[in-house]
Amino acid sequence: MTERSRRERELRRYETILDSLEDAVYAIDPDGRIAYVNERYAEMKGVDRETLVGTDIYDWVTDETAAKATRAREALANDDRDVGTVEYDFLTADGETFPVEMRFAQVSANGDTLDRVGVIRDVTERQQREDALRRKNERLDEFASIVSHDLRNPLNVAEGRLDLLQDDLADADVPPALSEHVAEIEHAHERMRVLIEDLLTLARTGDVVEETESVDIGALAEDAWRNVATAEASLRVATDRSVRADRGRLERLLENLFRNAIEHAGEDVAVTVGWLPNREGFFVGDDGPGIPADEREAVFESGYSTTTDGTGFGLRIVERIADGHGWAVNVTDGDRDSNATGARFEFTGVETCDS
Repeated sequence: MTERSRRERELRRYETILDSLEDAVYAIDPDGRIAYVNERYAEMKGVDRETLVGTDIYDWVTDETAAKATRAREALANDDRDVGTVEYDFLTADGETFPVEMRFAQVSANGDTLDRVGVIRDVTERQQREDALRRKNERLDEFASIVSHDLRNPLNVAEGRLDLLQDDLADADVPPALSEHVAEIEHAHERMRVLIEDLLTLARTGDVVEETESVDIGALAEDAWRNVATAEASLRVATDRSVRADRGRLERLLENLFRNAIEHAGEDVAVTVGWLPNREGFFVGDDGPGIPADEREAVFESGYSTTTDGTGFGLRIVERIADGHGWAVNVTDGDRDSNATGARFEFTGVETCDS
């Protein structure tokens, strides 16, 4: 086999590899003419390769794309990077466009026979997902605004009227039945307020946590415990570890777990916050009756509750906050250190800090 035949065989092999790619590949010569495109590039453009090769690259793009590409090449030349990236609308031969991401590099080979090469990826599906996520977040913001304003306002009016009614009844000879009705109204108002707060939290805690700080879990657990009506319940902190977290969201997560333990295990429940041995994570456990194995996935569903007073959003908020941090949450048996059989929520994938 001659050197020329070996070289041609090598070139055919490389072309076969490039033609098997799902991304478009191109090469441009120093005069700005198309020196090579793979099959995917021709397919995206809507013409055959012979029509493209030898033509000016700027004959196939919009003025806006040409300007973007020029700026990207200038930026690459001024930086120390080897590869540039630019997003633009790819123009087909029929005049249609769709979003793409192009990665390109300046090259020099065989006496500068090439100027640059690049790979182009259709990002239509990615952009559609991003657009859908943006619309979802806009709807969540709108929902949070409605909950915050349109629901809170009438609730505030109702609570104010109830206060006036209670003042009028304070010195009156009120039938027991009427007192019971007033108490039920007050309880309903409180339940509505808790439900509104939970709905707002759900709407606002689904985003990925971008800014974190070093948080002492034990100290934060004690702060969260003071924020909850704990009655005769007790808290034991069995860790001095610190983690990277959003302090406010982690505090809300702990508060919800404490309320859940008291609501389901009783006002004298013993709660433990500790570190998972041999794993990067922490747990919140109690000595209550626990959660049956066949219900442990369902407890995180919105609206799921086994009590008449529960909103069904508390543990869903816990899961959303964990997801926002990139943590996994799992429900197991209770405080293993004391051989209790209650519920135990384990959080793994937690980034730790030096104490």
